[in-house]
Amino acid sequence: MQDLTKAQKARVAIRSFKAIAYTLALRGFYRPSGKMGQTLADCLIALSPEIYGTMNDPRIVELNGLEYVTDRLPRGVEECTRIILTEEEQFEDSPFEKIIPLKRRRSCYRISENEYCFVITRGISEIYDILTHICFLNLEAKKIHSRMTDELGRVPKEWKDLEKIIPHIDTMTQKEVDEAIWDLSLIVGRPYHETKAAYESFEKNKQEYNSNNGLFNLIYRLGKRVEAEEQDFENFLIVHLTPSLMNIIAHQRYGDKWAADVSQKLAELNLQNRPLHIISANLHSVSNLVYGHAATVSCGTQKVVTADELYNFVQCLRGQRSDILKFAAAHGFYELLDRSGTHIDCQIIDSADFKGMPFHPDIHLSLPEDDSEKPVILVMDYAFGAQAFEVMDRLLEYCSGNPPVPMNIQSISIMGKAGILTGNKGDIMLATAHVIEGTSDNYIFDNDLSKADFDPDINIYTGPMVTVLGTSLQNRDLLERFQTSWNTVGLEMEGGHYQRAISAARIKGHISEDVKVRYAYYASDNPLVSGETLAAGEMGVEGIRPTYMVTKVILEKIFSQKNKPENKPENKQDNEPEKQAKKQNK
Repeated sequence: MQDLTKAQKARVAIRSFKAIAYTLALRGFYRPSGKMGQTLADCLIALSPEIYGTMNDPRIVELNGLEYVTDRLPRGVEECTRIILTEEEQFEDSPFEKIIPLKRRRSCYRISENEYCFVITRGISEIYDILTHICFLNLEAKKIHSRMTDELGRVPKEWKDLEKIIPHIDTMTQKEVDEAIWDLSLIVGRPYHETKAAYESFEKNKQEYNSNNGLFNLIYRLGKRVEAEEQDFENFLIVHLTPSLMNIIAHQRYGDKWAADVSQKLAELNLQNRPLHIISANLHSVSNLVYGHAATVSCGTQKVVTADELYNFVQCLRGQRSDILKFAAAHGFYELLDRSGTHIDCQIIDSADFKGMPFHPDIHLSLPEDDSEKPVILVMDYAFGAQAFEVMDRLLEYCSGNPPVPMNIQSISIMGKAGILTGNKGDIMLATAHVIEGTSDNYIFDNDLSKADFDPDINIYTGPMVTVLGTSLQNRDLLERFQTSWNTVGLEMEGGHYQRAISAARIKGHISEDVKVRYAYYASDNPLVSGETLAAGEMGVEGIRPTYMVTKVILEKIFSQKNKPENKPENKQDNEPEKQAKKQNK
């Protein structure tokens, strides 16, 4: 039998992980420390994802990985012994505490001291994401538990000291904290300075956002949970996946509600027949560039107004958000908060209400004379993985009027952050195709963006992008294989799913073949470089320039008269007489 390459083994591991996840959803439950849970863990171990660093080293606890995971799970998850994944939202009027993780928009409810419920509204990608995080936490918990006793079964001094400080962590002196960090570094197998950096990062999020219970408590509770499992089978962590959970897969229940709300809002504003431009992006960059300059002029913020260069100007807008939104609301800006459960808020910008509004000198926007031709911009917050297909598919299918007429969609722009494979953090990637990981599915398209549209002093990489199953399932060998065989420049989670929906809408006649499609990503991480994965933390200020450069280019394309599609989407009702005539002639 021919030996598999490392990349092939990684592909098998990802395929197995997907199959097991489906099996668990159908079965309805599993124990992370049980047989099925161990099978899932074996897939993760075989993958050895870059984001989890030293996960496979039994001597070392992966601190960056722990921080990455706890930022995406609800506070106190380390204390849980029961986790429920369900599709049904039943807690609106319940007494249960709702907890939104710091860096994942998902609804979690604390049912009791040891039980959490996750309401899954964002599709199969969210299920993969949660199961991967639980799997990783359990692997690290077992490492920690192995440090609770020595080879003779005795409890070491550093663990005894950790037990002593747990009841009064928040009242310790700095000297006591430093001594506790030293003991903790021996438990986790990390140098003192690395352990201290992790402690400070956890503590910062704990104090500012109440998003975790601190590093000391996390390590202690994870170890004690495994100890409790060994003492009594009843203490085993168990994950339940309710029967209704499978309803979210391919049924588009939440996407349908979301798209209906968006369509209804456009109709309420009488904008449904105007040229519509959809942008998937964050909810600050478009509004800041459109309204930021005029808002600061109107409120007399001279320090901000005199910022001469666009990207310096954007940095000066920090702290001005409320003034910008107040000004925007009087000039064609509408916020549409999500009511469907998708966690995708929207903004609608009607350029007919700009009425001579000044723009920053570095932004060149050309508005048509006729108000009926002035663009309407729909900015939708980021989708999550495969959820992108659901929301875009339903949005492009929504029609208005009687007989129904497709919306006058002129362009669809996808901007976001992604991992780069050929450059560095802060560079920009322009997609020419999307290859969906784990399948042979690939989508080629004409990107209306090119290197010439951007400033010459920033690195631009053009080529295919990999749409991956999840950020937590990325393997170095597999990524290098994509880079060499597909010539991919980066990886992300939504682009291929958006393109599936766009291609389907063209086939169905919901949008015109002439609709402009734009894909641009800025590099938030490099998974092939140690210390530059997503687990290393956010980009911060260095992400401002590429983010706003992409935003600027997209806006200038939207408001450029030469980039307007000539044809509106075909109305299927108009074709019926012609079809009937052809049928009779036959």
